[in-house]
Amino acid sequence: MKTKVIFIQTILMLFFKVSAIGQTAAVTNFSTHGINLTPEIAGKLTRIELTKLEKFKVLDEFDMESELQDITKFDQCYGKSCLVEMGNALHVDFMFSGSIDAFGNKIIITVKMIDVKEGKLKSTKSLEFDDQPNEISRMMEIVLREILDLPVNEETKKRLEFNNEMITSTNVGRISNAGPRFGVSYVAFGEMQDFFTRNERDGGMDILPVMSNLGYQFEVQYIGTENFSALFEVIPNVGGMEQGKFIPTLTLLNGFRFGQSGWEFAFGPSFGVRKEIKGYYDVNNTFYTREEWKDKAYNEWFNNPNNFDQETGDVINAYSEPHEDWVKRLDTRGNFEFNTNWLMAFGRTFKSGALNIPVNVYYSGNKYGGVIGTSVGFNIIKKKESINQKIK
Repeated sequence: MKTKVIFIQTILMLFFKVSAIGQTAAVTNFSTHGINLTPEIAGKLTRIELTKLEKFKVLDEFDMESELQDITKFDQCYGKSCLVEMGNALHVDFMFSGSIDAFGNKIIITVKMIDVKEGKLKSTKSLEFDDQPNEISRMMEIVLREILDLPVNEETKKRLEFNNEMITSTNVGRISNAGPRFGVSYVAFGEMQDFFTRNERDGGMDILPVMSNLGYQFEVQYIGTENFSALFEVIPNVGGMEQGKFIPTLTLLNGFRFGQSGWEFAFGPSFGVRKEIKGYYDVNNTFYTREEWKDKAYNEWFNNPNNFDQETGDVINAYSEPHEDWVKRLDTRGNFEFNTNWLMAFGRTFKSGALNIPVNVYYSGNKYGGVIGTSVGFNIIKKKESINQKIK
């Protein structure tokens, strides 16, 4: 009994398949706009995808030309009445036509299916896809499958369909900008200010606490929409050259830009080098380097007559090298050490065509003090790369 049921099911499936394939269809030229496809190529592409579905016997372009060679009114045939008349001339059951249009960052494919014998529109389907013109064939396959009620690969459809969410993938893309930065900074407070203004003989830089900055900003946008952008910025910078100093820094920032007006906020670490030395502050808050304090202690011991026998010169109280709680401070007499700061910046980017003019104010600080400053520069949008993932 079970064998008979399977046999009958197989026969019915073959019957319906043969019946479906026994129906004929033709595809006329598709209307195209804003995309690099001619109506003839768009129609041919649709004809290929429809043939691959094995639902109809699809007339090829040569059969259609042979049947319509003496009829010129079908050159621009997109309306229902014209398609019905063309279908009758071609002796097919169904006619397929439609359009492929590109608007902004999306591609719209519309397909209509005409029942020639009934003389009416049987079905129509219109879908919006992401701006990926290299995937037109897959897009057309999806539209045809849906208009014929065939299963669709949902993963493929999801990756091709137009994404109208906040984080889009094509209207902004990845932007890579680079440009010089010029600015002025002021060492506002802390030991850092004392280090800048201190006399050179005391280990200071002996310069004004205001200095120029010259740098170069490398900027990469990794998230972008019309109203929000997330940026990664790398800024090598040199300061103090106008006062005969060379103060290098390297800053890494994560930034956020809001709205078309270009307001932005950024934060991140800044790296550099500094000179530090160990020493000691006496009761008068006078600083001595470790060597200076040891020399001072030795001289005081040596010049104290109570430490020696005045007749024999023998040492009564042996010298003991001081072991204080040494502290570090910024000092040009010290050794180079790695330095870190935390930087926060706020500003706005003004735009003129492809030219961006960023203007920012910032604060940079660590335990030694803080610096406030401003910078201005320019950069040009060099390249944009689509962040769409290609379907493999």
